[in-house]
Amino acid sequence: MLSKKSRIFVTGHEGLVGSSVVRRLKYFGYKNILTIKKKKLDLRNQAKVKLFFKKNKIDAVINAAGKVGGIYANNKYKADFIYDNLSIQNNIIHSSYEKGIKYLVFLGSSCIYPRNSKQPIKESYLLSDKLEKTN
Repeated sequence: MLSKKSRIFVTGHEGLVGSSVVRRLKYFGYKNILTIKKKKLDLRNQAKVKLFFKKNKIDAVINAAGKVGGIYANNKYKADFIYDNLSIQNNIIHSSYEKGIKYLVFLGSSCIYPRNSKQPIKESYLLSDKLEKTN
């Protein structure tokens, strides 16, 4: 079980979800949160991710990192988005496995609301009709 002193690596800590995760961990008293800016560690680079995991004692990983964009970018750069996001997730998951990390939270992101959903959207509307085609 994790303690308040456990070393928790949060990826994507500058993004919408990752920054919220970090705030909530702090709110609940976790003191040893590890983050690193993407300019210092390219999570798409397997060798660099492995080295980072090797150099840092990590008890848990919360993976909130990913390449994101709006409808236009998702549609125009489909292959780039999936390639980068698969690279990130595979590197994080595999390095966690190799280091024997027992706690890994993997957050996948996609729009799960129907394209023509009534507003304001309710939770019950999610996955209730055809999705936005770029997702």
